[in-house]
Amino acid sequence: MEENVKKQQEKNGKDFYEWVQALVCSVLAVVVLFTFVIRLIGVDGHSMVPTLQDGDRLLVLNSMLYDDYQYGDIVVLRKDTFLEEPIVKRVIANEGQTVDIDFSSGSVYVDGVLLKEDYINELTFLEEGTEFPLTVPKGSIFVMGDNRNHSSDSRDSRLGTVDTRYVIGKAVFLAFPGPDAYTEERSFKRIGVIA
Repeated sequence: MEENVKKQQEKNGKDFYEWVQALVCSVLAVVVLFTFVIRLIGVDGHSMVPTLQDGDRLLVLNSMLYDDYQYGDIVVLRKDTFLEEPIVKRVIANEGQTVDIDFSSGSVYVDGVLLKEDYINELTFLEEGTEFPLTVPKGSIFVMGDNRNHSSDSRDSRLGTVDTRYVIGKAVFLAFPGPDAYTEERSFKRIGVIA
């Protein structure tokens, strides 16, 4: 009888150890995942309306894993000389491409081709100090908010073209939507790839 009690205690101790080990491994896996692979970042402000709303929470693929930014990608970046907190913008052009904006018509051109921008809130009429046409330097991207006349972006000479080393990552999923500015509804369908 005493031997059975001892075996049961050893089994219980072993079960408890395995449970704690599994819990610690799970916590470590989540920490590693959210440190090196993905991040959860909130949208602060209205510069990406209508695509993103103030209060949206984005899953962002870390820039160490993704650095091939293409037109239409939504990226999160931080440049302390511009703003201390991260900002969310859309990639408009890559290195070597030339951006030109006709502020009288609100049209944006990349390499002489008019962009079809179904995702913007309004045409681009706001000038912010950058001279156009502008060729994006090596290792940089040109970014703009979707709410063009209410966005500080690469048109602002303080930000200008963005060295890709300032990019935290690419937004890949809307994890938790904030309320839509127009309808107060929450929708997971607002973020996606531009064709």
